[in-house]
Amino acid sequence: MSLQQELMVKIKEAMKSKDKVALESLRAIKSEILLAQTKTGASEDLTKDEEIKLLQKLVKQRKDSAALYLEQGRDDLANPELAQVEIIAQFLPEQMNEDELKKIVAGIIETVGATSMKDMGKVMGIASKQLAGKADGKAISNAVKQLLG
Repeated sequence: MSLQQELMVKIKEAMKSKDKVALESLRAIKSEILLAQTKTGASEDLTKDEEIKLLQKLVKQRKDSAALYLEQGRDDLANPELAQVEIIAQFLPEQMNEDELKKIVAGIIETVGATSMKDMGKVMGIASKQLAGKADGKAISNAVKQLLG
């Protein structure tokens, strides 16, 4: 089942259960997909990679918003954002834990022959492509910094 078909099923379920947070999150995903399709001018479905990037972008936006709200002591605004993160993340592939991520990054560092922080760009380029959808960019960056630093 494609992401759009799965979304439609989940939207109907959220409507029936009157789950406002889920409905808002699912509609945001649907909206982003439609925007991405019209931006490219293609009426066909997005590729799996494009869908993953789009979902990661939505998760990142909500995490960033929640972090800002928490800094300002606005838990009432942060909690709905974090709830949306959980709902959107259901459509992403399972994320790697820190240990798995470090093992893969260490392998990439060894392959590239990176020895210092000057080589971070090379490592990040390969790691980002290889780990797309499995880990977010911030986690990859932190792992590379720890292993090179």
